[in-house]
Amino acid sequence: MGTQGWAAMEPLSGLDAFFLYAETPSQHTHVTLVAVLDPTGDEVGFSFERVRDRFAERLGHVPPLTRRLQEMPLRLHHPVWVEDDHLDLDRHLHRVALPSPGSAAELADLVSRVASVPLPRDKPLWEAWVVEGLEHGQWALLVKMHHATIDGVSGVEQMVHLFDLDAAGTSLPAPERTVRRGPLPTTLELASYAAVSKALSLVDAVPLAGRTVGALATIWRRRSAGGTGGGTPLTAPPSPLNGAITGERRVAFARLSLDTIKGVRRDTGATVNDVVLTVCAGALRSYLERRGALPDQPLVAAVPVNVRTEDQRGRADNRVSALFAQLPVDLDDPLDRLEAVRASTSAAKEEHEVIGPDVLQGWAEVTDPTTMSLALGLYSNLGLADRHRPAVSLTISNVPGPPFPLYMVGSEIVRTYPLGPVIEGAGLNVSVISYRESVDVGFIAAGNLLPDLQLLADELGASLAELVTAVDAVAAG
Repeated sequence: MGTQGWAAMEPLSGLDAFFLYAETPSQHTHVTLVAVLDPTGDEVGFSFERVRDRFAERLGHVPPLTRRLQEMPLRLHHPVWVEDDHLDLDRHLHRVALPSPGSAAELADLVSRVASVPLPRDKPLWEAWVVEGLEHGQWALLVKMHHATIDGVSGVEQMVHLFDLDAAGTSLPAPERTVRRGPLPTTLELASYAAVSKALSLVDAVPLAGRTVGALATIWRRRSAGGTGGGTPLTAPPSPLNGAITGERRVAFARLSLDTIKGVRRDTGATVNDVVLTVCAGALRSYLERRGALPDQPLVAAVPVNVRTEDQRGRADNRVSALFAQLPVDLDDPLDRLEAVRASTSAAKEEHEVIGPDVLQGWAEVTDPTTMSLALGLYSNLGLADRHRPAVSLTISNVPGPPFPLYMVGSEIVRTYPLGPVIEGAGLNVSVISYRESVDVGFIAAGNLLPDLQLLADELGASLAELVTAVDAVAAG
C-alpha cells in the first residue's frame, strides 16, 4: 500500500465536512465578510490593482485561499485538502461598481445577490469582490468562504492577515505555515486512507453514544427536578422566521455602540452576549408585532460556541459547538427580557458543559457522507421544514473582533459585517462582531421568508435604546 501522496493531504474533520454535506440548492453553507473601507488620507490612492496585488502577495498566509478539495473514492470518508498549484487569482477576485454614490441599502442588495450563489467545488472555496462607487468615496471588500474552511473565530484570525496595522502598510506578523506539497495521492492511497480513518472513527462511536446518552439523561433529571433549562430544540413556536427556504438571500446591516452595550453590562451584571441577545429579542419582538405574528412564548436561538483550545488557535478549521437559548419576545419589559435571557444562557452553558465541547465534533466524525447528503437533500427537496415545529427559530453568533483599526492598501476599515449561513427551517442568521468602539451586525435571511429584512435591522437601535432607558430608570430610583 503506497503512502507517498499522504504527505500532500490535510484531512477535513467531520465537522468541517458536515458543512459540505449540508449544502443543498436552497441551503448554502458559505460565510461572508463585508468590510467597508475609507481611502481618505491614502497618499497613493485606491485602485483595484493594488487590492489584487495585496491578495497575490498574501495568499500564502491564509491557508483556505490556496487549498482545494479532493474527494474520496466512492465518498468512503470525508474529503481532504490539497494545495492548488494552479490557482488562478482572476477566477476568485472580482471587481464591480455601484452607481455612485452607492448607499448602504444598495450595497446590501449587491451582497444579497452574491450570497445567493453557492461556491463552485472545482477550485479553492472562496471568492472576493471589490465594490467601488460607495458614498463618501468609500469602497467595500466582500470575502465569501465556505464554512468547511473556517468558523467565526478562525475566520477573524485568518482574514486579518490580509490587512495592515496602519495606512503605511505595517503588516501583521505572518503565521507559521507548513505547506503540504508533493505528488497528489493516488486513488488507491485515498481509498486506503479513507478505510483507515473510517475504521478509527467507528471505534469511537460506541463510547461516544454512551457519553451522549448519559449527558442527556443528566440534563433531563435536572430539568425534571425543577432546574432552569436552556432552549430546547423542536419546541420553538411557529413564526415568519421559519419554514422551507429557497436559495435567494436578503441582507441588511446595523451598527450599535460597544460602549453603550458595556454600560448595560456594567450596570446589570449581565454579560455582553446577554445584552446582545436581549437587544435582538427586543428587535424581533417589534418586528413580529409589526407583522401581526408575535408568539406567546419565547423563540429558541442556536448560539454557536467557540471550543477552540489555546493550542488550536490560528488553525483554519471549525472548532465550534452550539448552545440553545430562549429569546423572550413574549415579554414586554426590556429588563424582564434581560433577566430571562441571563437565566436561559446560564442554564444553557451548564447543559453544554454536561454534554461536552467535543460531542458535536465526535458525531460528525462517524457520519456517513452519502447518507447525510441524501437525507439533507431529501429534507430540503420535500419541504419538510413546513411540516413540524421549528428545530430552532434562528441562529445568532457573536464573535469578538479587533479593538484596533485595520487597513488595506492605505484604506481604513470603518465597518465590518459578518454573515453566516441560513439553515433549512430557520430562515434568519444574525452575526455580530465587535470592531473598535462599535458592534457591527449582519443580518441574512431566506428571501422567501423575510423579504423585508431591513425593517428588522432598523429595530435594533431602538431596542438597545429602550433597554438603556429601562436600566437608567432603575439606577435613578
